[in-house]
Amino acid sequence: MLWVLLLLAAWAVAGTACTRLCLAAVRAAAGGTGTGRDRELTLYEAAFLSGGPRRVADVTLVAMARQRRLLLAHTGWATVVDPRGRDEMERSVIGAIGPEGQSRIAPVRSTAAAAEAVRGIADGLVRAGLAVPDSARTTVASGVRQVRRAAVAVLGLGLLALLLPLPPDLPRHLVALWFGLPLALTLSCLALARIEVHPYARWASPAGQRLLGTLARSAEGAAADDRTYLTSVAVHGVRAIGEPELRAAFTHRQARG
Repeated sequence: MLWVLLLLAAWAVAGTACTRLCLAAVRAAAGGTGTGRDRELTLYEAAFLSGGPRRVADVTLVAMARQRRLLLAHTGWATVVDPRGRDEMERSVIGAIGPEGQSRIAPVRSTAAAAEAVRGIADGLVRAGLAVPDSARTTVASGVRQVRRAAVAVLGLGLLALLLPLPPDLPRHLVALWFGLPLALTLSCLALARIEVHPYARWASPAGQRLLGTLARSAEGAAADDRTYLTSVAVHGVRAIGEPELRAAFTHRQARG
């Protein structure tokens, strides 16, 4: 009856991993104390809740490019036209480009995303209960990875059980069915996590997701203007950029020698 011990081990692995993920998700959802109902999101805040620090840098670059204060070439280079930043994020982008006024876009995005200005945006959103704290986000991500490993472990234990000698009156498909139950638990837990993790849920709390949903619907129903355009980029990322050359500036990959 060694297969029974393997089945118990499979249930223990699956149950522990799924329980930890569920607890981490509950703690992340309950992490914020505010609701944010009486406030409107800025473009930077919407960008952070949708795609994190890198999205904030992208929106800043696109906004400056549309105002002709920054030139983003389809070859993947950024050139400063107006060196006077209008806010901390713009000054962070200009500082990331460097004193020569020209740099490749990829390192500019990375440097600007790590700027103190982005940290200030994140801290404000966390205090308002609209963003998920770093610790909670890391715990949830770790929980998802653990459930994935648990699914692989259950599958391995099931295959091992099927390779062992079994009693003559015990069909192998029945053993496979028993192991299918903890496997189904892990897979369903991962599926639910994927459904619950909205495209911006990695960064936004439930309250933040509700505000983002309202913002996205308002942008879809509004007349096409610069604010609506930038809101779309903040929520959906660089794929929402309408100009082919500007979009190519973000997707350009330097040829390898």
